[in-house]
Amino acid sequence: MIPYGKQSINQSDINAVIEVLQSDWLTQGPKVPAFEKAIADYCSVNHAVAVNSATSALHIACLALGVGKNDLVWTSPISFVASANCALYCGANIDFVDINLATGNMSVDSLSKKLADAEEKDNLPKVVIPVHLAGQSCDMKSINELSKRYGFKIIEDASHAIGAKYLDKPVGNCEFSDICVFSFHPVKIITSAEGGMAVTKDVNLAKQLKRLRSHGITADPTEMTEPSHGPWYYQQIELGFNYRMTDLQAALGLSQLNKLDEFVAKRNDLIIYYNNAFKDLPITQLQQEKECYSSYHLYIIRLTNIDKEHHKNVICQLRKQGIMSHLHYIPIHLQPYYKDLGFALGDFPNAERYYDEAMTIPLYPTMTNSDQLEVISNLVQYV
Repeated sequence: MIPYGKQSINQSDINAVIEVLQSDWLTQGPKVPAFEKAIADYCSVNHAVAVNSATSALHIACLALGVGKNDLVWTSPISFVASANCALYCGANIDFVDINLATGNMSVDSLSKKLADAEEKDNLPKVVIPVHLAGQSCDMKSINELSKRYGFKIIEDASHAIGAKYLDKPVGNCEFSDICVFSFHPVKIITSAEGGMAVTKDVNLAKQLKRLRSHGITADPTEMTEPSHGPWYYQQIELGFNYRMTDLQAALGLSQLNKLDEFVAKRNDLIIYYNNAFKDLPITQLQQEKECYSSYHLYIIRLTNIDKEHHKNVICQLRKQGIMSHLHYIPIHLQPYYKDLGFALGDFPNAERYYDEAMTIPLYPTMTNSDQLEVISNLVQYV
């Protein structure tokens, strides 16, 4: 089976994990802050907070920005459900902004119109979560300009996009957002087995993120309600969670980070080969904007001139041939849980059309020429 994505682990990664296994620290040790600093430096940002998953990072990012009961959060319907669930965990309400069909990312035009309508109804969002689908940044400058006009905070869901650039700067520098979140799941660009990271320029947000990932506890005397009782003393000053990353995970993440630029460059090389192979076929690639350098977590295409049944058959036939084609993503608003919240077919037409046309084909740094040729020849046959 040729997978749609996979981790790339070498001996240096294995050695890094073994080193921690043989050390005095397995859970909270020196590797976690070292990984945080390395990510912060890579992204040219002040603070990074490591957690056990990007879902956890999204959750505490919402909490750190004050999202609570009956607040409103908007995100993209084309994402994994975590991008929306994180608001519900906080007791907030969720809504969606339709996508730009060409890029798969949140449509700035749709966002602008929805905000204007929401302002008239006195129902503006507290937070907007743009999702950088497949590794390409959303139009963050335009979204940030809207945030200044309408007063909402921004969390970038960059789970797909570590190693990407926007306006020649690394995604995660938080020039146009309050917090940015990364994922280190095995199929992502780099992995820590499981893990995530929230980055921010705001020292107070960083402090709260660190407390929230560890039960709401602090050992910092400046954050306590009374003088410390001694070197053993800590206080729980808010309700937090056990969302910590381990030293084992951080060691793997640190080792992987050394290869991040190499992985992204390889993915971009593979994309060029795919694009050239498909240029004369009824296959539409997600449009790459000139201000973006994608990390290409996924290679998503749209089959624009075939019906739903043919679309389904192409994916199924590739799987029968040992090629793990997939579909990222089912629109969140069409999931049964979200339908029960009141969403329905027809709410976000571009997202729904995208679902009828999109498919993901294999892409990962260790993909061989023969693997890629096999994908291309079978896809050409079935399309």
